[in-house]
Amino acid sequence: MRWSDEHLYERILAKDASFNGRVLTGVLTTGIYCLPSCPARKPLARNVRFFADEATAQAAGLRPCKRCRPDAFYRGEDADLARLEDAMAQAVADPAAFQEAGALAEAAGVGLTKLKLLFRDHAHTQPAAFLQRARIQAACARLDAGEGSLLDLGAAVGFESPSGFHEAFRRQTGLAPGAYRDMLGSDRFTLPLPERTRLDDLLRFHGRDPESVSERVEGATLRKAAHFAGKPGVLSLAFDSGSVSVSLEGAHGASAMAEAHRAALRLLAWHGDPAPFEDAHPTLARSREGLRVPLTLDPFEALVWAILGQQVNLAFAYALRRDLLRLTGTPVGDLMAHPEAKSIAALDIGELLARRFSRRKAEYLLNAAGKVAQGELRLEGLLTATGAGKALLALRGCGPWTAQYVLMRGLGFRDCVPVGDAALTLALQRWFKLDARPDGPATTRLMAPFAPHRSLATFHLWASLKGVPA
Repeated sequence: MRWSDEHLYERILAKDASFNGRVLTGVLTTGIYCLPSCPARKPLARNVRFFADEATAQAAGLRPCKRCRPDAFYRGEDADLARLEDAMAQAVADPAAFQEAGALAEAAGVGLTKLKLLFRDHAHTQPAAFLQRARIQAACARLDAGEGSLLDLGAAVGFESPSGFHEAFRRQTGLAPGAYRDMLGSDRFTLPLPERTRLDDLLRFHGRDPESVSERVEGATLRKAAHFAGKPGVLSLAFDSGSVSVSLEGAHGASAMAEAHRAALRLLAWHGDPAPFEDAHPTLARSREGLRVPLTLDPFEALVWAILGQQVNLAFAYALRRDLLRLTGTPVGDLMAHPEAKSIAALDIGELLARRFSRRKAEYLLNAAGKVAQGELRLEGLLTATGAGKALLALRGCGPWTAQYVLMRGLGFRDCVPVGDAALTLALQRWFKLDARPDGPATTRLMAPFAPHRSLATFHLWASLKGVPA
């Protein structure tokens, strides 16, 4: 290296990012190596040794710093994203250790302003909202496992007051903590409907395939078959004025009821408050106030549907889905539970070809199911839209449209655009009075003003065609 140790030490004191990739700082007392820009407290000069690359640092017995992530930097990854995801994972594992957003910023090695930007761009939310949801998820996990008392539960997951915990718990789950605990020992519970729920639209959406074998809308009741804690069951949502009565048939036990509760919230789009979008874009939202983005029962169901829907019309996609469910689903009364990944992965490709699947679509489906079944793709553990998008795009046959659809409807990210969607381009052409449908770059440009609410904007544009979105 052409720089003196004294000059390099000055650069690390200055956190000089221009030296990232030129040199690594080894800290002998901690056994780690860092980028020059590392935000961690700087070591004494006598404890520092400089290395030209990772190989020489590792040969000296050092390991990469978890704050500045030099390993991610040298792999060409976004170091900010890697640190953000590490910080988010720490908060999910121990939310009580992150009392405020500042603790997240420190763990990610950035300032609070930059943290908010990273959350907006990569996670489609803000740090405070993420932390509160992580705390409530941790509280639900403790209740699911029968751990602790209600009196101590809020403090154990990081809430400063019992009243704040109860209010947040009810807002996130629709139930008081005590009612949630009682639900785990029952087979039914009642939720208030989200404010301004468009019930007719919601039922029309879930019943968009009248021949579906896995869900059925009968009057004001939605019935959905799926696996709950590994057991087939039927989730029933009976809607009344301002509330919905939820019951589970076929599957029993606390774990099954916990999954049934999460499923009901997803089907109701419970966490998709439309007010910020409506305030920002009243013209597009007019006459459809309260519209939300309902989620699939789980992310894998969204991935299956997205693959089936590639390059075919809706009617044929519905038919392929029905054939797949009849082939691999589990009968539950008069419905079929949506298959788990392992069931689809076990299929022979010939079984799909015999049911009008193209060879390419069959290969894509079997590959995706295999990755999920083997744990190579963990859809439930993806914390950021950016990271999830990269994981999905790495799947064979999963392009931008498929990835964005799964991010939006399977994982609930709020700022997604399924570029290339035929209905979206038609809606944009009509909304903006264009001479022709926009191509990919034009779609991205036209949707940009709707950020950070582009998922909901997509649903509004779909709805503007007066059809049922996919």
